[in-house]
Amino acid sequence: MVIQRNADVNIWGWSDEMADVKMSFDNVDFETKADQDGRWHFVLPTKSAGGPYEMRISSNEDEKIINDIWIGEVWVCSGQSNMETTMERVEPMFPEEFIDPGNNLIRYFDVPDDYSFTSVKEDLKGGKWVSVTPESIKSIAAVSYFFAKNLSNKYGLAVGMINASVGGSPIESWLSEDALREFPKDHEEALHFQKPGVIEEIEANDREKMNAWRSALNQSDLGIQDDQIPWYDERFQPKNWHSMSEVNLWPTENGRPVNGVYWFRKEFSIDDPDQVGQEAKLLLGTLIDSDEAYINGTLVGNTSYQYPPRRYDVPKEVLRLGKNTLVVRIVNESGRGGFVKDKPYQLEIGDHIIDLSTDWRYQVGATSRPAPRQTAVRFKPMGLYNAMVAPLHSMTVKGVLWYQGESNAGQAFKYEKQFKALLDGWRSSWSEPDLPFILVQLPNYMEISEQPQESGWAEMREVQRRALSYPNVGLAITIDVGEANDIHPLDKKSVGDRLALQAYKIAYGETDSVFSGPLLNSVISKKNNITLKFTEVGRGLQTKYNEPLGGFAITYDGGNYQWITSVSLKGKNKVEILLDKGEKPIAIRYGWANNPHNANLVNSDGLPASPFQVKL
Repeated sequence: MVIQRNADVNIWGWSDEMADVKMSFDNVDFETKADQDGRWHFVLPTKSAGGPYEMRISSNEDEKIINDIWIGEVWVCSGQSNMETTMERVEPMFPEEFIDPGNNLIRYFDVPDDYSFTSVKEDLKGGKWVSVTPESIKSIAAVSYFFAKNLSNKYGLAVGMINASVGGSPIESWLSEDALREFPKDHEEALHFQKPGVIEEIEANDREKMNAWRSALNQSDLGIQDDQIPWYDERFQPKNWHSMSEVNLWPTENGRPVNGVYWFRKEFSIDDPDQVGQEAKLLLGTLIDSDEAYINGTLVGNTSYQYPPRRYDVPKEVLRLGKNTLVVRIVNESGRGGFVKDKPYQLEIGDHIIDLSTDWRYQVGATSRPAPRQTAVRFKPMGLYNAMVAPLHSMTVKGVLWYQGESNAGQAFKYEKQFKALLDGWRSSWSEPDLPFILVQLPNYMEISEQPQESGWAEMREVQRRALSYPNVGLAITIDVGEANDIHPLDKKSVGDRLALQAYKIAYGETDSVFSGPLLNSVISKKNNITLKFTEVGRGLQTKYNEPLGGFAITYDGGNYQWITSVSLKGKNKVEILLDKGEKPIAIRYGWANNPHNANLVNSDGLPASPFQVKL
């Protein structure tokens, strides 16, 4: 494990009640007595970075020996799925990280998913520290890994990352009960889930409804009826199937999505005998929602929900010379189902790639009403905080990284207050009023917008930008590293790198560098022009690829925004906007869209400017 350098460090645990407990660390002995509940506690005095060390803790006949302990930097990471996305998911973009990984100075602790409404837990339900090895790196969260690698390489010390994140979680699930009192409806909901039997009843009802929906769907699916050859079987001969020229979402009926089961089928040929008899990898992009994939009648992979990329290993005995058949059964629960465009759809056999993105045939196996909605109990207010964060508050840590907000998009006004409550609450619980806290600003996502638009994601980015007004808060700007068709973009390295830049400034007092993309600092409004002044410009503002400056929009009535064409760079740190005579603008926006297509303002280090909105 890693414990925090240059700070008193808590070591705590449980034993028999009133037992004598001894600890030794770095040739120093400690003694204490457990209380009536068996709790005991030591404080290691401040030590500088180093290691490895051994710790021995004993009581009566029991003894624990903890080896390979390092003193360095300890950071807590929290949020939703983009903070827990693993290195395995991003391996196609960063294969070099998997070649002989073994940075012995990076340690990682994954907090097991858990929730509690009835008590604030003192301990986690499990988990262990791991070092970076060829076996472990795939399960380490990517943002945590790249952040830790930055710090470890720069300062030459051990970095421990504690990751308490849950995919899909809203911010209210990470608030303590005290923090929730500011939000009466959320607090009332949390109290409701404290009532005996409530959770069990909800989960039983949800499970019964979902099982019934799936059972009915399977029973009506024409592709898997007991009295006929399954549609994935090699003996099956399709008749009157429809054509799909390229992968896409499946068709609607009268403008409405069709829920249920669709079967997709594609034939491909292998002409080289050397490509037969070896393992292959089937890439099926991302499918909505769940799928089963068969090659020549053999199941080669399945995924139970929408978001993971489909990367299935094909056993060497499955492929054959000549014609092969790929069949995919996709189950859609709500909305439009099918293939997510612009993802990799291919079969990889060594260096040979067979394109699978075109010329599919499909048939409906069964249609259904949308699946019954499930109650995400663990996402209810304060549940995750009580079980996954509260037990960490005795840990001595350097700071917190926070990547969350997708689940609260569209509620930016409330989120601004919730984040302040979370920031104050966590700092208070850690007894660190200036605990460094660094956010990831939401990246670009969804269809690229070529016109000014209202955007819940843009509103969230603005709230995150305004959080910089709080002391010791940083912001990693990621408006250029998202993906239009994936809420889980692969480029977690840029995220980790930019979080590290902020940490250098906020947590480690660095001053001689550029730590962020450009940030709006002030606005000077005159009769015929507006001057925007920025910080974090490095050697000066510029545009990506030296294109004309874009992404700025203006409104004269408070509602309708239009692109600003008379906008240019002025000097090292200013943007000048020329105004039409006689019109008085009300507000200016930059990069204000789910996925802005022309927001190209960067600094000399190529870091993107934060989107913003400013009233004049």
